[in-house]
Amino acid sequence: MPLIAMTREMGSLGKDVAAGIAARTNRKVVYHEIIEPIANKMRLRKSHVERFLDGKSGLWERLTTDRTSLSIFTADETFRFLRDGSTAVIRGWGAVHLLKEIPHVIRVRVCAPLETRVARMMQRLATDNRATIESEIEMSEEAHTAITRRHFGVNWRDPENYDLVLSTERLSVEECVDEVEHMMQKDRFRETPESLRMVENVSLEWSVRSALRRDGRTASTNITVECAEGCVRLAGVVDTQKVSAAASEVAGAVEGAKRVDNQLKTTDGVVSRYRREA
Repeated sequence: MPLIAMTREMGSLGKDVAAGIAARTNRKVVYHEIIEPIANKMRLRKSHVERFLDGKSGLWERLTTDRTSLSIFTADETFRFLRDGSTAVIRGWGAVHLLKEIPHVIRVRVCAPLETRVARMMQRLATDNRATIESEIEMSEEAHTAITRRHFGVNWRDPENYDLVLSTERLSVEECVDEVEHMMQKDRFRETPESLRMVENVSLEWSVRSALRRDGRTASTNITVECAEGCVRLAGVVDTQKVSAAASEVAGAVEGAKRVDNQLKTTDGVVSRYRREA
């Protein structure tokens, strides 16, 4: 069954659309579930990561957040949920851009004019403080813009980044769910052996990158990882043969890795041809 990767704007009712899709497919929405494992891997409080991603972090939080690690761990967790057959929708966290090459992922944006969203948020929060609501929306969207531009080199507002753009100014939540459900029935978005194989390959790639980032022996390396049918190929330059061997060990221990093809070069010019059978 297709999976929905969704970007929604504050006050757009995207949360309700996601819930409606999940109810119709008898599956779940993933949003906050991604934060806790990321925080654990980065050894940070869950609130720290959440505030950073929401654009609400203070100076100290911004200075103490390793953005490269955050990017790697987010991708690893996103693909883990993609492999989980119980997931219907992944909201936010760059899923639309991370999963753009996966044929059975439908990329959806739920939006509405700013005035409509401000009015909804004021009603929802029972406040007449328009300036505060507008500031919250602006801060959220600036953070989203910065994250997607930095990590994916795209403007998340551009319609070409999506298969379906829905405005809740005139469409009801139910009508939006109808449109998504119609897209899910198209043959082009159905799972195939090829698309599932692509998920397994890319998912293993991010899992290996995550493992290399978490291990103290390889955390500071810049290693290229390519995966196909359980074979993990490592390429790049590292300082020593010891680091190269550690990279093979770490990659080979990742679930799903059947063989490691280590093509790493060391700074002394020696090529490591170490191969490890998992």
